[in-house]
Amino acid sequence: MRLRVEFTTEPFDLDEAPAHAVVAREVVEAAELDAVDVGPFGNTAEGGADQVLTAVDALLRRSLEAGATRISLQVNVVGAGVEGEGER
Repeated sequence: MRLRVEFTTEPFDLDEAPAHAVVAREVVEAAELDAVDVGPFGNTAEGGADQVLTAVDALLRRSLEAGATRISLQVNVVGAGVEGEGER
């Protein structure tokens, strides 16, 4: 099974990336994922279920430890045979 996670960490700081945002980026970039897209207002990562779930666990723990007060995330199953995929 393949998963895609989309996430944001708060509080936001438009002038400089806060420590929790930097940690979140480091976690997903270091994970063994197939696709990672990091942006100022949202981030996505995709890969096998075990890799994504391991990365999400580390992302939650480390971002909270680094000062995040809120982490919003959504996890979707992606790939062949998933209704709605490929209709973008």
